[in-house]
Amino acid sequence: MSDIFALFDLIEKKKPSSNLPLTHLVVGLGNPDAKYANTRHNAGFMFLDLVSGKTGVKIDRAKYNALTAEAVIAGKRVLLMKPLTYMNLSGNAVRPAADFYKIPAENIIIIYDDVSLDVGKLRIRLKGSDGGHRGIRSITEQLSTQNFPRIKLGVGQKPNQEYDLKDWVLKDIPKDQRESFKAAAENAYEALELMLNGENEKAMNKYN
Repeated sequence: MSDIFALFDLIEKKKPSSNLPLTHLVVGLGNPDAKYANTRHNAGFMFLDLVSGKTGVKIDRAKYNALTAEAVIAGKRVLLMKPLTYMNLSGNAVRPAADFYKIPAENIIIIYDDVSLDVGKLRIRLKGSDGGHRGIRSITEQLSTQNFPRIKLGVGQKPNQEYDLKDWVLKDIPKDQRESFKAAAENAYEALELMLNGENEKAMNKYN
């Protein structure tokens, strides 16, 4: 019986509290079709799957052109988002949610793939250009600012310059690299907790 009560207590702790204001958007970028599920370009979606498991919420409510869920992470009530717009129009999901909740750009944390980083690495930035990433470009255009934080998850570089980038990011992360990717995603979750607490410098110093 004690185990049952412990389970109930855990579930209760993971429920979003309506008493807390919703202060942040946490957006993982990807493409919604099942055929893209394990591709490099879906690193953001895969990260949110990890967050879903840790917080006990299902990201399945269709809203703001995205699948969404509310969760409490590091004492902050956040909206988790998987845009359904496809990568190139990601901003069409982020902006309506930001407008509705009146979330400033500095409280919109984007998680996405980075082909300049090896699998297993991550990089945190508080602002910057899109670096050629069309999902970030769309968000920048919709928000009219580059000043939003992001967590980049390494998916590895193309094998050569001639290799088509689109083909590269739409291929699955190789099975022998998935444990390294998962380890980076775990670190990204810890970084996210720090960032939600306003400890951006600590997150960057620890994980960059």
